Amino acid sequence: MLPRERIMQNETLTLSEFACKAADTKGRAVPEQPDDFRTDFQRDRDRIIHCNAFRRLKHKTQVFLIPHSDHYRTRLTHTLEVSQISRTVSRALGLNEDLTEAIALGHDLGHTPFGHDGERALKSLLPCGFAHNQQGRRVVEFIEKEGKGLNLTAEVIDGIVGHTTSGKADPPFTREGMVVRYCDKIAYINHDIEDAIRGGVISDKDLPEFPVKILGATKSERITSLVRSLVESGAENIRMDATTQKAHDELRTFMFERVYRAEPTVAEMDKAQYIVEFLYKYFIDKPKEMPPLYLSLAERFDLPTAVGDFISGMTDDYAVNLFKEICIPKGWVGGTAKMT
Repeated sequence: MLPRERIMQNETLTLSEFACKAADTKGRAVPEQPDDFRTDFQRDRDRIIHCNAFRRLKHKTQVFLIPHSDHYRTRLTHTLEVSQISRTVSRALGLNEDLTEAIALGHDLGHTPFGHDGERALKSLLPCGFAHNQQGRRVVEFIEKEGKGLNLTAEVIDGIVGHTTSGKADPPFTREGMVVRYCDKIAYINHDIEDAIRGGVISDKDLPEFPVKILGATKSERITSLVRSLVESGAENIRMDATTQKAHDELRTFMFERVYRAEPTVAEMDKAQYIVEFLYKYFIDKPKEMPPLYLSLAERFDLPTAVGDFISGMTDDYAVNLFKEICIPKGWVGGTAKMT
């Protein structure tokens, strides 16, 4: 028996009846020969980890734009934290941990530079709008591997698109996808609290009384309480109990009011959006200055979509440096053009 076959047999014996087992996958758009060692969901996880878009997450904003500290979250550290929490919940519920991990690791591949500020700018610029979850689908289907895509399973793509309640996305059709949908919020709210306290935007004493009473006073206590609620609700219907959900929602509202829209957080927002707008208009006017991949995407789809693909894939630093290169004159040293 091959290792893959043994894993699939064990899934049948040990996973919940509500789990999406590798043997039951809806498959890939382009059928492939099975791997000897890994199930399809394990292969998807590995393809995501090794793709370009995943590596770029380490230089993309989570909340604070281009933080000058190693201790603030980036989009990559957020992704790893979502994966850890999601796997904990999935394992406790007897769901497919490999599928859960693949969705969690891929859920933010479509995020722009400058976090949600960049996303809002592209949404206002692109004729058909922009949402990072829908862009995640484009990344894995049309952009990665020089336009060939990663050819992921239907379950993983569905989980990436459905991980958020925004972006006009339907809920995922797997329980594993629903776990990631909840755990994404659990991760970013509680870890953003820690970053906001570190950044002096709020103090722990500012947190609303009801969520602290229900969920706990520390990050660890709150995450444990939220995870416990998901697990105790069972695998048939992934949800939190009413009291915990209320506490979670109140904490989320607090974060939007006091952190995500607070002056220290959005101080550079206009500059970030200006850079995105400038780059979009620049490459609409001069598309031949984009890399060949995006020129081919312009032919395959349309120019605005391809420009959106190019900009959304940029890291914060790449976008800033490209803006400087285009806009700031170069000084001359010894007859050779160099940046001053």
